[in-house]
Amino acid sequence: MLLIGLTGSIATGKSTVSSILSSPPYNLPIIDADLLARKVVEPGTAGYNAIVSYFGPTTPDLLVPSGPDMPENGPTGKGRPLNRPALGRRVFGDSPEVRKDRARLNSIVHPAVRKAMALAVLKAYVKGYRAVVLDVPLLFESQLDKYCGTVLVVGVRDPKVQMERLRARDPHLSQQDAENRVRSQGDVREKAERALERGEGRGCVVWNDGDKRELEEQVRRVFWQGVVEKYSPRWWAWLLWMCPPAAVVSALWNYWANLRVDKRWKEKKEAERAKL
Repeated sequence: MLLIGLTGSIATGKSTVSSILSSPPYNLPIIDADLLARKVVEPGTAGYNAIVSYFGPTTPDLLVPSGPDMPENGPTGKGRPLNRPALGRRVFGDSPEVRKDRARLNSIVHPAVRKAMALAVLKAYVKGYRAVVLDVPLLFESQLDKYCGTVLVVGVRDPKVQMERLRARDPHLSQQDAENRVRSQGDVREKAERALERGEGRGCVVWNDGDKRELEEQVRRVFWQGVVEKYSPRWWAWLLWMCPPAAVVSALWNYWANLRVDKRWKEKKEAERAKL
């Protein structure tokens, strides 16, 4: 089974590509890190309790306000849901304090999400899927790319276009909030470069500078035909499903190859910084 790492940045069209791949003719299962991240911090979970314990004392509006439609202890009696805009203001930005808070939040959420993702991947393998998509905004930053057979980055070439789309989608965001959110997910153009560094068949980029029809055509031609069908044919997926030991060997080889790519990428960036 091919593990596809889907990433990009906020407002570049990653969710649109995820929707395309989950629909005919592809019909791939999508493991959405954002959805899992919401589930692992629902009231009553260990993640929820850890967030309330750390952020609650200094964030008065951390929880959704109580009222006629929101009981003091929440709908389930396990606590009121997190007020995500308030939490977002604590963790999106570049100051040392914000980076510390973001690191703390990630240390709470990421391990739980990784566990949930691993279980979802195992279920997809048992069901015999040819490929499964890991939809992860911070795929490289969380180092989940090391487990992927191929990485697909959805990007836009013009940062202004990205900002305009974000403000149109989320009009409640101020200019500063929008910039902080874009910055927190990294430069998508660097992510595109990093994907291509993996080599042909192992990394791919689709540029979402046009309309949805153009994006769908790129997904079909550049990614599906140019990567999946060419480098991971259906017979290979069936072989790995019928022979689990072969799947384990393939996964280990893939992980080793990705470690080498990651080392090469870091050496390249260090050399570039040394020239400055």
